[in-house]
Amino acid sequence: MLILFLTVALVHLVALISPGPDFFFVSQTAASRSRREAMMGVVGISLGIVIWAGVALMGLHLLLEKMAWLHQGIMVGGGLYLLWMGYQLLRSAKAKAAQTASATGETPKVELPARGRTFMRGFLTNLSNPKAVIYFGSVFSLFVGDDVGSAERWGLFVMIVAETFAWFSIVAVVFALPVMRRGYQRLAKWIDGVAGVLFAGFGIHLIISR
Repeated sequence: MLILFLTVALVHLVALISPGPDFFFVSQTAASRSRREAMMGVVGISLGIVIWAGVALMGLHLLLEKMAWLHQGIMVGGGLYLLWMGYQLLRSAKAKAAQTASATGETPKVELPARGRTFMRGFLTNLSNPKAVIYFGSVFSLFVGDDVGSAERWGLFVMIVAETFAWFSIVAVVFALPVMRRGYQRLAKWIDGVAGVLFAGFGIHLIISR
């Protein structure tokens, strides 16, 4: 079973490292707001993984195969949320561009979202993540066959959640460093604009690929 755990850990790490909505959300939040706000988003993302991993271990791939309408509903709902996130980021980029044009040389203050909102956005971003639907609905399920016992399933569950939390915590710490935050302040409108386009692209891809 050690080989199973090492294989799943490696596959999950590769899935985490490849950039997606979760990565862009945590990095942009850490650079534009604070490490604390980013960590709230990381907790939200980890809770999303709790749900995805739990459902996958109970047979997500079988459920999606038998209930095609549920799969399509998840894809469309997730796509619409990512589109909304992209719209919000593009609005932020436009506002920052206007602020820069009328700036007097002072560094613009970053307004923190209402308490708890970053956590919920991280949670919803993960649940709507197209990578999560594909990964937990197919790739992850391949490694968890009927021969895997309940103890091993619980072990995989804890490992996946812990690995997710650890990776995105590192992302939050790195992008909250002063040098990264100064870089964000200089390029804020471009970073938000690119992130907005990427989120919108993820959303459109999720809707049309259902």
